[in-house]
Amino acid sequence: MRRLFLALSLVIAAAGISFADGPRIAVIDTKALFDGFKGTRAAQESYDKQVAKWEQEVADKQKELGAMKEKFEKQSLMLSDERKKELAAQFQQKQADLQKLVQSLYGKEGKVAKTNEEFTGPILQKIRVSAQQIAKSEGYDFVLDKAAGAVFYVGNPETEITQKVLDRLNADYIGGGAPVSSKPATAPAVLDAPLATPPTPATK
Repeated sequence: MRRLFLALSLVIAAAGISFADGPRIAVIDTKALFDGFKGTRAAQESYDKQVAKWEQEVADKQKELGAMKEKFEKQSLMLSDERKKELAAQFQQKQADLQKLVQSLYGKEGKVAKTNEEFTGPILQKIRVSAQQIAKSEGYDFVLDKAAGAVFYVGNPETEITQKVLDRLNADYIGGGAPVSSKPATAPAVLDAPLATPPTPATK
């Protein structure tokens, strides 16, 4: 299964900060919140459906290339040099189109990454809002994120507000679902065996 993946970075400063007695700092784990939020499952299912369509598109084009190559190899002895060159050029063009499609889907700025951001962005925003609400209600000045590597030690367990934030997130969510882990979709392999191009006849 393709997994949504979350870019983790969260440091919240609550409104009305006062450092008269030193700043009060709380800690959360956005990874745990993302996995535990009921709305993540719905986002995961929608993400899976979209990525599955793209994977099928790539698979269909790979199958088409494979059939084209097989047909060429079977008929090679009966084809003229000119026809072989023509078919080889057609294969190479379709192969280039497939590689371009894979790059547009799975590249760094591809559709898969952008679609992931579209689904995870609203969830991260909900986490930010809920964390800020809890921080304000309990008088914290800052909220640091363990998942982002911003916290190395927590001396007072009471500063850990992850469960409180998760409870608020799920209480505000209409629907249900189980939490999921986060893992990016990976690009499929591209058929890269070109058709053999016949040698050019020597000129007299």
